[in-house]
Amino acid sequence: MSDEPAAHGGMTATLSPEAMGHFDDQGVYVPRSITEDDLGGASLEDAMAGTIVEFEDGDLVQGTVVKIDRDEVLLDIGFKSEGVIPVRELSIRNDVDPSEIVSIGDAVEALVLQKEDKEGRLILSKKRAQYERAWGTIEKLKEANQVVSGPVIEVVKGGLIVDIGLRGFLPASLVELRRVRELQPYVGKTIEAKIIELDRNRNNVVLSRRAWLEETQKEQRGEFLVNLKPGERRRGVVSSVVNFGAFVDLGGMDGLVHVSELSWKHVDHPSSVVSVGDEIEVEVLDVDLSKERISLSLKATQTDPWQDFANSHQVGELVYGRITKLVPFGSFVQVGDGIEGLVHISEMAVHHVDLPEQVVTPGEELWVKIIDIDLQRRRISLSIKQAAEGGEVSEEYREAFGEHAYDEQGNYIGPFEFAEAEFTPETEAQAAWAEYVAEHGVAEAPAADPVGGAGDVAGAVADEAIGTSEA
Repeated sequence: MSDEPAAHGGMTATLSPEAMGHFDDQGVYVPRSITEDDLGGASLEDAMAGTIVEFEDGDLVQGTVVKIDRDEVLLDIGFKSEGVIPVRELSIRNDVDPSEIVSIGDAVEALVLQKEDKEGRLILSKKRAQYERAWGTIEKLKEANQVVSGPVIEVVKGGLIVDIGLRGFLPASLVELRRVRELQPYVGKTIEAKIIELDRNRNNVVLSRRAWLEETQKEQRGEFLVNLKPGERRRGVVSSVVNFGAFVDLGGMDGLVHVSELSWKHVDHPSSVVSVGDEIEVEVLDVDLSKERISLSLKATQTDPWQDFANSHQVGELVYGRITKLVPFGSFVQVGDGIEGLVHISEMAVHHVDLPEQVVTPGEELWVKIIDIDLQRRRISLSIKQAAEGGEVSEEYREAFGEHAYDEQGNYIGPFEFAEAEFTPETEAQAAWAEYVAEHGVAEAPAADPVGGAGDVAGAVADEAIGTSEA
């Protein structure tokens, strides 16, 4: 045999010794091996059958993604044909694009739904396999009182759906420490939550992020409460309004302003005083460390109208008011903003009165005299009978009606001097008096009769002149 290279069509190729047969030590030629028998004596059919994976419905299998279509994914699990994962069985999320869930070549675990459907296809579910794995993990976390974590994938009626390997339901009331109104901003965010309900038979998992927040913030709350002292004032934001009051976020915890502490006035409903989102200043009334409760007051930061009234009025003064309510023992008269006094039935007239309605009616406006102020008990005693005798008018009415309506001692004498040609009204109140006199032609009247006569004039023009029911 020649060692010269062989030429073929103008190209040269050199064959290596391994590519050809060879002679052994005894000079016997050993031809090149073309195939190698590695079946170990088994037939080809048996060898092929041994490579096919054996499984049953409900088993978990491993495979590789070999094709992705719009409505299904094909998975090679080593079976005689590829397994089919319908899009509805691909993810716990609804209306997904398969290409967003898996990619060609991905290793995927799936559960066998049907080994052979009517079309002979192997039907698999990635979602069910995920469920099986997730349930085992979640049950262990629940037993250990641990948290789960996952992205929010959907807003549903009453709450959120969280992907924790399966669909966990997070009620809206348990998303934050206080109820939130808008849930859409949570979609896409990864959150941590505690498992509060688990029912595998019903495929039901209920979560609570609030429970996790309360647990993680417990230490912070304790420190916050210890540093919060009764009597101090804090600024906060109204977080919710309920029938019995309003909750205020102090920047670490919510405190309650009871409806009785919202205002010095009577409050029909807290929403008439504050709204969610209002920034207000409150005073701390009480801190209950054991129950982690904070009692607050809004009215404590405001001026006490009773104290104001007591400071600006004296016993014996005349004030103008409106009858608000009749009771068997007398009538209540509003004499200031949020201030009501009682005219006892014995002080309603100089003659004997059996029933208050014999003298006054609700809504009627008239002059009354202050006969007692009890600031501690927040009670004012008034008299219609003594007001008829005249007296010094309280300062706010003196200023409103002008100095010409009173004598040198401050006694009310009415608008009669306004009829004099040389008098020129200086205020709206004086102008209203003058207009009334001009219209009715009043020329004279008893000087000290603020209830009858001139008192009726005051009632007729008070609202127009001063713009308030007390003037």
